[in-house]
Amino acid sequence: MHILFISRYYYPEKAAAAVCVGETAKRLSNYGHKVTILTTFPSYPTGIVPQQYRGRLLQTENIDGVEIIRTWSYVSPNRGFFKRISSYLSFGCLAALLSLKVLGIPDLIIVESPPLFNVIAAHLLNWRYRIPLIFWVADLWPESAIQLGAVRNPFLIKLARWLEWSTYRKARLVWAVTADMRSKLIQWGLAPEKIFLIPNGVDTARFSPSSQTMARQELGWPQAFIILYAGTHGLTHGLSTILEAADRLRGYPAIRFVLVGDGAEKAALLSQARHKALSNVHFLDPLPHELMPTVLAASDVCLAHTRKLPIFEGMLPMKMFEAMASGRPLILALNGEARQVAVQQAQAALYCEPENAEALASAVYYLYTHPEVVEQLGRNGRTYVKSHFDYTQLTHQLNVQLQKLLPETILHH
Repeated sequence: MHILFISRYYYPEKAAAAVCVGETAKRLSNYGHKVTILTTFPSYPTGIVPQQYRGRLLQTENIDGVEIIRTWSYVSPNRGFFKRISSYLSFGCLAALLSLKVLGIPDLIIVESPPLFNVIAAHLLNWRYRIPLIFWVADLWPESAIQLGAVRNPFLIKLARWLEWSTYRKARLVWAVTADMRSKLIQWGLAPEKIFLIPNGVDTARFSPSSQTMARQELGWPQAFIILYAGTHGLTHGLSTILEAADRLRGYPAIRFVLVGDGAEKAALLSQARHKALSNVHFLDPLPHELMPTVLAASDVCLAHTRKLPIFEGMLPMKMFEAMASGRPLILALNGEARQVAVQQAQAALYCEPENAEALASAVYYLYTHPEVVEQLGRNGRTYVKSHFDYTQLTHQLNVQLQKLLPETILHH
C-alpha cells in the first residue's frame, strides 16, 4: 500500500510524536509499503526553523527509506496559546493544498492527533480521493486541554469537539495508544470494533543498558546520584514539585536532579530554582534524540511526573519505556495505566503521588540508600519492555490492522 502519515512533528524534531511516527513509518516501509510523511518544517520547541529548511513553501526529502513532504506553516515557539493554535491551524489548512502536486494518490491516510488540527488536512485529502482514514489518537484533545484550563474559549472548544467527532465518524478505524483512551472512547459512544489499541513503544536495540561510567565521561557529568527528568517542561508536567523535593534533599549533596528539555514552563522553573538557591538542580537544553540513550545511561534513576488530573490517568509516557529499555529504574509520579504497567506489571518503578514533593523526596532518598533495589527495578524494566513494548513487534500488530483495509484500498485502485 501507499500509506500517508499526517503529522505536525517529524525528524529531526525530538517531540514524542515525531519519534513515534518516525519509528513506525520506517518499520512499515520494511513490509514493502510505500510510506510518505506529510509534515511541516522542523521548528519544535524553539519556533526557529533550521537554515536549510528556510524560505520554501514545499520541500521533499528521504530519511530511512521514508518519503517526507514538508509544507510551509506559520511558526511559533511552543508557548503563547494563540500563536500555537495559529501555527497548528495553518499546517492543517495548507498542508493538503501545498502538497498536491508531489503527493500522488495514497491508498490510506493515518493522521495523528494532537495537534487535533492535523485532521483538517486529512479531511481535505479524504474528500478529494475518497481513501480510508485511520485516526491515531495519542491524546484525547481537546479534553486534556480543557481539564488543564489551557482552552477556555467556548467557541474554540465547540469547534475542536466538532472537528474531533467528525473525524471519529469519518475514520474507518481509530487507533488508541492506551487502554484507558480506548475505554473512554467506547464510553463516549464509539463502536468498540472500530477502535484498536497499540501503545507507543521504544527501539530496544537503540535503548539498552550500557556503561554509566563511559556515558558520564562522554557528557562530562560528575560522580553523583543523578535523578533524571528528560522531556517537555510544560503545563502538564507539574515540575515545580521536583524543585520542592530537591529543596527537601539539600542535606544530601551527592543527590543531584538533572532536567533536560524545554517548554512553556522552563523560564518559571529556572527562576524558581534561582530564588531557592538550589545547587542540587541542573537544567540542560534539549539534546538530540540520538543522544538520549547516553543520557539515560548516565543517570541513576529516571523520573516521569505529571499534574494530578484525571486526564493523565490514561497516559503512558514514552520516557517511561525509554528508561525501562535502558535498564534504569523509574520514580513514577503518575496515576492510572502507567502505574499498572510500570509498578504492578513490570515491577520496574516506585510509585509516588503526583505533585507531592514530600513523597518524591522520600522515594529518591529510598533509592539512594538501596542500590540493590535500583539494580533490580532496572533489570525488571528491561525484561518487561522487550517483550511488550518493542516497536518492531508493535509495528507488526499495526500491519495486521492495515491488512483489514486492503480490500478497500484495492477497490480504490
